[in-house]
This record gives sequence, C-alpha cells and structure tokens, in this order.
Amino acid sequence: MAGFDETFDWVVVGSGAGAMTSALVMRKAGKSVLVLEKTPFVGGTTAKSGGVIWVPDNAVMRAAGEQDSVEAGITYLEALAENLPGSTPEKRRAYVIEARKMIDFLIAQGIELARGADFWPDYYDDAPGGCKTSRTVTARYFNKAELGPEWAAKLRPGFVSAPAMLSEGMQLPWAKKSWKIKALFARIALRVIAGKLTGKQWVSAGAALQGRLLKAVLDAGAQVRTDSPVRELVLEDGRVTGVVAEVDGQPRRIGATLGVLVNAGGFAQNQAMRDRFMPGTQAAWSNTPEGDTGDMHAEFERIGAGLGQMDQMVGYQMTRMPGWEQAFVKPPAQSLTGKPGAILVDQSGQRYMNEGGSYELYCQNMFARNKTVPAIPSWAIFDARFAENYPIAGVKLAKHYQAWKDSGYLKEADTVEGLAAQIGVPAEALEATVTRWNGFVDAGRDADFGRGSREYDKWLGDPFLKPNPALARIDKGPFYAVDVVPGDVSTYGGAVTDERARVLRKDGAVIEGLYACGVSSASVMGGVYVGAGASIGPSLAFGYVAAKHAAGMDNAL
Repeated sequence: MAGFDETFDWVVVGSGAGAMTSALVMRKAGKSVLVLEKTPFVGGTTAKSGGVIWVPDNAVMRAAGEQDSVEAGITYLEALAENLPGSTPEKRRAYVIEARKMIDFLIAQGIELARGADFWPDYYDDAPGGCKTSRTVTARYFNKAELGPEWAAKLRPGFVSAPAMLSEGMQLPWAKKSWKIKALFARIALRVIAGKLTGKQWVSAGAALQGRLLKAVLDAGAQVRTDSPVRELVLEDGRVTGVVAEVDGQPRRIGATLGVLVNAGGFAQNQAMRDRFMPGTQAAWSNTPEGDTGDMHAEFERIGAGLGQMDQMVGYQMTRMPGWEQAFVKPPAQSLTGKPGAILVDQSGQRYMNEGGSYELYCQNMFARNKTVPAIPSWAIFDARFAENYPIAGVKLAKHYQAWKDSGYLKEADTVEGLAAQIGVPAEALEATVTRWNGFVDAGRDADFGRGSREYDKWLGDPFLKPNPALARIDKGPFYAVDVVPGDVSTYGGAVTDERARVLRKDGAVIEGLYACGVSSASVMGGVYVGAGASIGPSLAFGYVAAKHAAGMDNAL
C-alpha cells in the first residue's frame, strides 16, 4: 500500500478483550497483526474489572451440566432490549450465536476459562429466557511471570493479585459463617504460600483474562506496541486503509490491508464529552483507566461515522468515603445497599427504587429521580446490626469509625429522627420510610419495589439469612447514613455497528475496512445491562466476528 511506513493485514486500536480475541483469529488465519495501545499498559478497562463474560449456553456452563440454549438467550435479550442504533434484533441474535462460538474458539487456543460461579443469576432473571443460575464465564487465575519480565510489567494491574477465582474471592467475606468457606480460605492461603516459594506472580479476575489473552497473542506472533496512540484513521475513497499512530514520539502511517478494528474504550475520563453527551455525570466517579478519553469517538465523528447511545453509561454506584479520590477502585455501594438491613433514600427521605438489581439501572434511577427530587447524592440508611454484620464498601465500620465520623462522611444518631437531622431530610418522612420498610420485612415482601423477589437480589444479599436474603429490619440504634452517587465502570455509547461489527455512516452505509467493538461501539444490549459481563462479552464476541469477516472466514470458526 503506497504512502505507508509499514503495512499489516489487521491493525487494532486499543488492547481490550475484543482486540486480543480479534488478533488471535487473524493469526489463526495466517494474517499479520499489529495491536496499538496508547498507554504504557495492555488490557484496558477489562484488566481492571472483574473480567466477567456473559454468554448464554456457553461451553463451561454445559460442562457443568447446566441446561441452556441459544433460543433462551435470544428470548431474554428480546424481552429486555430496546431497538436502538447499536442494538437491532439481527445484531442481538448474532451476539448470542457468535459469543457461544467465541468461547469455544478461545478454549481451543488454550485460554483457560471457567464458570464465573454456579450461582450468579441474570440481573432480570424473572424475564422470559432469564437464567436463575449463571451464564457467566471468567478466566482462571494467571501467573503473569509466564509473560516474561518485559510484558508482565506491561500488563495493566487488576484489583485482585491472588491465586483465586473470582467466584472463590466473592465467598471469602462469609468465612465466619461457614466451615466450607473457611476451608476455601485455607486452600487459597496455601496457594499463596506455594506461589511465593516458586516465584509465581498471580493475578485474577480481569487481569487474568487479559494476561492469558496477551500471552496467547504474543505466542501467536502478533505485534503489540504500547505508548503508541492512534491519532487518525486514514480514509481513502470511502474506505479506511490504515491509521496514523504516534510511535516513539513520531507520527507513523500504518496500512491495514484487511481492516482496522477499534477497541479503544469509551470516554469516561473526558469530562467535556460527558458534559456534551451525558450532562450531570462525573469523570471523577468513574472506575475506568486514565486512557479512557474518547479519542476514537472523535475520529469516528470526523470521518462521518454514526454515533449512538452516547447518553448511556454502565453505572456503578459508589460512596465517597475518605480517600475515595485516590482509590484504585472507587468504593462500591452495590454491596452496601444491596445487603439486607440497608435502604437508599433521596434528599426528601423517600425510598425510590429496588436497591438490588442491575447497577446500571440503579444509577439510571438516581438520575431519573434527581430530575424531580434531589437524589444525587442519595443516602444509604442502616443500623448498628448491619454495621456489625456487613462491610461498608468492602471494609468494616469498626476499623474506620472515628476517622469517618471526624471527616463528616459517616452520619450517626441514636434515633431515626436524629439521623434525619444529620443528613438534612424531613424527620417525619425518614421515620415513615424506615417504618414502612420494616413492615415489608415483617411481611416478607417489598410491596413498593419488589426487592428480594428476583434471584439476583437474593444473590446480592446474605445467603445465610432466612427466609429472604435481601430483607432485614432497620431498628437497632445507633442509626447510620453514608452518601451514594452514580459512578460508572464505563460509558456505553460509540460507533454504530452492524451484526458483523462494521462501522456504519450516519445514513447506515458501511464504512469499508473499519470495525469496532467493546465500548468504542454502541452497545448491543439496547439500553439495559442484562447480567454480569454484559459489556466484556460483546467486546470479545464482536472482536471475534470482526476478524472472521475481515479475513473472509465468516463460516470457518
């Protein structure tokens, strides 16, 4: 290709899960591959996440004896998703069919995958086609020393550096209540000791997924370059033929004979873009890495691609405990208000949602409520019994009580009326809300919002609490409150793509040679977050689909 400094068959912008999967497909087809990552680290937001993949009727699910089907997965998506620019019936169907094949492909390439958990229900498990057990897949924990010193140092750090599956780690907070979990804790401890003695560098969750993918990609012979931001998509006669990247501080024109795939993340760290597309949201509350600045979204616009669903984000509620600004993972509030004996109220003292369920829906509810009643921040309300039994954003209150009190973060009073004064809400309203909640608990049913009616609500609760793991009274003083705001783990809008991951113009025509996946594209999920892994799953699947199509292998894998 004329005018380029170098040329590859397949050029990938970004190094997320879809990027790496596409690189493996292309190398399987015997094509040359270059992955360009703008930051010093490989892995993107996926490496920092739980690394969960949502796929109906997947191989590890079937291996566990679980019954599911492609038809059930499609039924479930069709029951929930809106028809939006990035989410059509054809694309949703392609996702369910191709994601299943993608899991088979990764396993065949030596990527060690396992079931995320035997019990991790879909977020809307009561919808037609919903799964009340688990459609989740995760990578097995990984020894990043296998990458060698250079690449091990370039793997983006995750939040779990231990030889434990994500499903195992989620059980450990309950160790005091179960001898089985105590034994699991002991087994993990022995793995840690053995790892130290043998020089293992364990990572788990998203870092394990990205570490395994990175090793497979390098072993397959693809080139991966860090600190190499793409500045421009090269468009010639209506086709994307390559990119202009900054390599070693110098612009370099790189040709792509088969195409360019963009898997470069979203724009969660770009406050100006957030103000434009989703006003009222805060980059400071996002868990995405520093590189999530929407550079390629701007490039899509420049070359005439259609953008869709730019007002959406994968909301993930957080609480602003002292030090939250510097936290590697912003302090989560899902496990706070999702536990029995805690509720969420707005600034009028009213409950306004089911505190369980999808974290994306939770944050959508906060924004919707805030239009009529101040609800950002809202308040998590709980009592002394809750504080004794459950962590506040992953840590025990007793360890931080005085510091949190002194900072003003933790509000405390001997009565609900006194707590209302602490948080500036009408005392009568808050007392009525707590009394109403306690009545629902006694009756065994949340008549206002149905909390505890879905299996997922129960999963978020206390598995050792009967009869309903999601419901407990708030009646033992002192009473406490902490703030909750709508954070996120990603934006959810981007280039509009078709069922083959091809980027479309505003008029719906295909931009030849250009593909997108992950949160660089408008989500296939159609305005909902259907289950754990509903963003990583499509990233992998459409990276797989894009490479197959570009390589002329639609039916080969």
